[in-house]
Amino acid sequence: MSDVPQIFDSEYRFCLLLWEQEPINSTKLVELCKERLGWSKATTYTVIRRLVQRGVVRNENAVVTALVTKEQAQNARIHELLEKTFQGSTPAFLAAFSRSRKLTKEEVDQLRALIDDYQEG
Repeated sequence: MSDVPQIFDSEYRFCLLLWEQEPINSTKLVELCKERLGWSKATTYTVIRRLVQRGVVRNENAVVTALVTKEQAQNARIHELLEKTFQGSTPAFLAAFSRSRKLTKEEVDQLRALIDDYQEG
């Protein structure tokens, strides 16, 4: 189970912007969210407030920073997907993924290297 607070899809898109730019002034973040996400000022501040309440971001002196890293958020999302959709089975996930999308030779080689590295250490 992950200790990372849940980050919903629209919040995750917001966090992607934040991770790119942090630390960032909240006024500048509002402008960025309007430009890239089409959000209003009110929407951006609502998302910031919700993420502060859940411990995902900090907004101190109008400067917003993430308390959760991109890697932590991605790991939590993957764990949730595996649990909800594949009953926690990584092989079932990989089988479904490989049936739905042709893997390139390079991707197969990368996966093989990951497995080899895992077995070695």
